[in-house]
Amino acid sequence: MIKLDGIATFVAIAEAGSISEAARRLRLSKSVVSDRLTDLERSLGANLVHRSTRKLTLTEDGVAFLERASRIAYEVKEAAADMSERRGSLIGPLRISAPVTFGRMHLGPAIYPFIVKHPGIELTLDLDDRRVDAGAGGYDAVVRHGPIVDSRLVAWRLARSRRVLVASQEYLTRCGAPASMADLDHHVGIFYANRGAGDWRFPDSNGATIVRGRAALVVNNGDMMRDATLAGIGIALLPTFIVGDDLKNGRLRLVDVGMRPEEEFIYVAHPDGRRPSAKLRAFADCLRGAFGDPAYWER
Repeated sequence: MIKLDGIATFVAIAEAGSISEAARRLRLSKSVVSDRLTDLERSLGANLVHRSTRKLTLTEDGVAFLERASRIAYEVKEAAADMSERRGSLIGPLRISAPVTFGRMHLGPAIYPFIVKHPGIELTLDLDDRRVDAGAGGYDAVVRHGPIVDSRLVAWRLARSRRVLVASQEYLTRCGAPASMADLDHHVGIFYANRGAGDWRFPDSNGATIVRGRAALVVNNGDMMRDATLAGIGIALLPTFIVGDDLKNGRLRLVDVGMRPEEEFIYVAHPDGRRPSAKLRAFADCLRGAFGDPAYWER
């Protein structure tokens, strides 16, 4: 007989790409996850994965079974959630991915009351500055800053966000303050690696102007960009949710070149085609209430 926990475990293995990672996400031992997979394969009479010391891949049967297995696991999870909602409570796992710096500075303080209010929810928060795949990564949703470019995601706007050019007074005294886009092109920059060559992008009548100054540092973390800017290394384009306090207290200065980056937002986004759960809707409402409109870091 096929067991539901075996199906859910197989889906987790396929999404994670390894038994070890699936065990971590399920909070089970590796041996339990492996045994569940073996039992499922025995019940189906087919091997679902190719096992090797270096990589785990799905067999042809595994690929064929995964689509329906994913649907079954999701429907069972949602059925259990619906039953709890009928009783007026929110229970079950909720897996969210979010950027590291935003998560540390703003997401954590916003969700702690949510966790206390809904003790039946088991929230897993993965902080990662990479653009994770919400669908393939097994997440219920992702919190993101910036434009949503993945058409497979349905985005709910949580708060407005804007990025500003900033530098330390020490850097501006040493190198001068750029007053135009042409000036900016000759300055030293601190760039966000995950945005690539188009990090400093400013919309104009011709579409957009992209500035590619000399890079003193390219890094994939907002905390390090802020610290490098405070150290006087160069100019950075950073969101106000990171540097708002530094601007208010005079540790950093705004750099005005007559153009502004395109407006951005804080989003929570879930895979298209999935009915968002009451847990996820409550989570998004909690964040909107905590951030405010305008967001407290913009006031």
